[in-house]
Amino acid sequence: MVPSGHPVTALSDAAASPAEIDTITLGDLAPDSGWRRPVLLDRELIVLTTSGHGLAEVDFRALPCRPGTLLRIRPGQVLRCALPRLDATVVRWHPEALHGLDVDADEVPIWFQLAGEDEDAIINEVSQLTVDASRHRDTRTARSLLRHQLSVLLLRLSMLPSGAGRTARPEEETFRRLCREVERGYQASRRVEDYADRLGCSVRTLTRACLAITGRSAKQVVDERVALQASRLLAATDEPIARIGRQLGFTEPTNFGRFFTREVGMSPGAFRAARERPTPAPMVRPRPPVDGRIDVHQA
Repeated sequence: MVPSGHPVTALSDAAASPAEIDTITLGDLAPDSGWRRPVLLDRELIVLTTSGHGLAEVDFRALPCRPGTLLRIRPGQVLRCALPRLDATVVRWHPEALHGLDVDADEVPIWFQLAGEDEDAIINEVSQLTVDASRHRDTRTARSLLRHQLSVLLLRLSMLPSGAGRTARPEEETFRRLCREVERGYQASRRVEDYADRLGCSVRTLTRACLAITGRSAKQVVDERVALQASRLLAATDEPIARIGRQLGFTEPTNFGRFFTREVGMSPGAFRAARERPTPAPMVRPRPPVDGRIDVHQA
């Protein structure tokens, strides 16, 4: 189902080998019909809610959704849609699909409620991309067509008034640079000194920027990123807890357990046991998005 007056269909065969760019329904992403567990995503997603009212939990944050709500979800994040049921069209792609095109998917807001002409334009773009993804497959011309349609969609989304044209403060740029470095290195180091060296600045500069943007220190930002990844893996996979700890740089399970309990407020085992509850699992305070935009919960 879609908003009245805007017919959008989606591919339903999620079992087929994934194309570079395609569209599916929200239900196709679910590990089961009840979304008892979050799903760990491995592709870039734009989710356009088409009917229903409810919550979508992205990295354990509950985001309100109704017809016209748009979500931008990155690979590596976890998604779970709480009841009541939501229907949505999902545009998904591999990052290399945009190679060589002048578009930055990170400029798209992580949550936006479409309305008016913006809603009409975005739904039309999604509708045409969906039709062409279904009709035209596996030819060079079709792949080029879909790449450019996705580029146009992302450019339109990046121009939404949630942040377009706003000049970032110096602290925001420093914070973004830190977040990018943390993404690359959090499995190897939780030391702020290491990130300061890589960025060519002082620990004090990083801490001042993090306090200005998040109200938390640079060390807290780094630790929260590690705790977030641990929470994703505990909730969405069956990896042994000790192995998850080792992946995140903890040589001793007891050290990982103490770290996680301090950050999240419960042990890794208790967190995993709670993952099938119908309400969002407890989670560390989420850090702002890397692009520095303010989302619906920070406005």
